[in-house]
Amino acid sequence: MGQNAHLAELSKAGVSVWLDDLSRDRIESGNLAELVATRSVVGVTTNPTIFAGAMSKGHAYDAQIRELAGRGADVTDAVKVLTTDDVRAACDVLAPQFQSSAGVDGRVSIEVDPRLAHETDDTIAQAVDLWKIVDRPNLLIKIPGTKAGLPAIAKAIGEGISVNVTLIFSVDRHREVIDAYLTGLETAKAAGHDLSTIFSVASFFVSRVDTEIDARLEKIGTPEALELRGKAGVANARLAYAAYQEVFEGSARWAALAEAGANVQRPLWASTGVKNPDYPDTLYVTELVAANTVNTMPEKTIEAVADHGEIAGDTIVGTAAASQQVFDRLAAVGVDLADVFQVLEDEGVDKFEKSWSELLEALDGELSANRG
Repeated sequence: MGQNAHLAELSKAGVSVWLDDLSRDRIESGNLAELVATRSVVGVTTNPTIFAGAMSKGHAYDAQIRELAGRGADVTDAVKVLTTDDVRAACDVLAPQFQSSAGVDGRVSIEVDPRLAHETDDTIAQAVDLWKIVDRPNLLIKIPGTKAGLPAIAKAIGEGISVNVTLIFSVDRHREVIDAYLTGLETAKAAGHDLSTIFSVASFFVSRVDTEIDARLEKIGTPEALELRGKAGVANARLAYAAYQEVFEGSARWAALAEAGANVQRPLWASTGVKNPDYPDTLYVTELVAANTVNTMPEKTIEAVADHGEIAGDTIVGTAAASQQVFDRLAAVGVDLADVFQVLEDEGVDKFEKSWSELLEALDGELSANRG
C-alpha cells in the first residue's frame, strides 16, 4: 500500500509524525505497525489520560490484571507493570525506525507520575526507575516543564536519560527548558557520557493556547479582540521555534556541545488536534512545518492530514516578527498573557493528575474484584 502522500510530504519537510496515543489493542491488532507502514508514523507519545482511556475500554488487559491480582500486586505496582509493558512493546514495534534514523525517531514516551509535577527529587527517582524498567534505548521519559521539573530535566539528561519535556506553554518557559537541557548535557559530558546517545524533545502545546486565549478575546468582545481569535496558538509555536533556532543554530554554548556529539532538542508540537470546529482540522499541522520538528497527533488529525492536508514546505522560518505582532496586539487588547500561561500549566498538571487518579481507582477496583 505504501505511505500516504500528504504525510510523506510532511516528513520530507522535516516534521516527524508521532502518534499521540497508545493501547494494547493498537499494538496487538497490528494497528500501530500499520500506521508506521502507511501513515509515516515514526514515534508514539503517551500520557496519563491516554493510559486511562486505553485501560477503560475492551478486555486487552484483563488476563494480566487477573495475574497481577493473583500474585498480590498493589495498584501502584500494577499500573507500573501494565504501562511499561505497553511502552516496551511499542518501543519494539518502532525499533526499525529508531535504527534507520540513528536514534532521532522510533521513540516512545512514558510520563512520570503526574502527582510529582512539583517534586524535583521524586521526579528524578521515578525517571531513573522507568528508564531501567522499560530498558529500551528508544524510550523517552516525559517530565513536565514546571519550575520543579526544570532541575529534574537537567539531572535526568546529566545521567544519560533521554527526555521528552511536556506541558510547555510559553516561549519563556521553553527557553528555560532549553537551558536545562544544555546544563544536563554539560553534566553528562563532564561525567564521561557519550552525548550522541542522549536525545530530547520539548513538547510545546498548541491548541490549548487558542482555547484559553479565544475565550478571553470573546469576553473582551471588541472587533480588535475578536479579529485575533485562532491566531495565538500558531504564533506562539512559531516564536518557540525562533527561540530554538537562536540557541541551536547560533550560540557558542551549543556549538561546544555539538562538537562533543550532542543532539539538538527538537521542538515537538503537542495538543495539535483542533478543538474549535470553526478552524481547519489540519491547522496545527500545515501551519507548523519546519525542519527538525515533531508533530504528535491524535489518529483523527493524522487521518485529516492524510485526506486533505496541503503541505507547502516550511511555514515557520521567517515568521517571528509577524508572530510577535500577534502577541503585541493580544497584550494591547487586554489579554494577560502571563496569567494565560500559568492557568494552562496548572490546568495541564491537574488534568493529568485527575486522569491518573481515576486510572488508579478503576484499576484498584479491578484488582480487588479479581482477588475476591
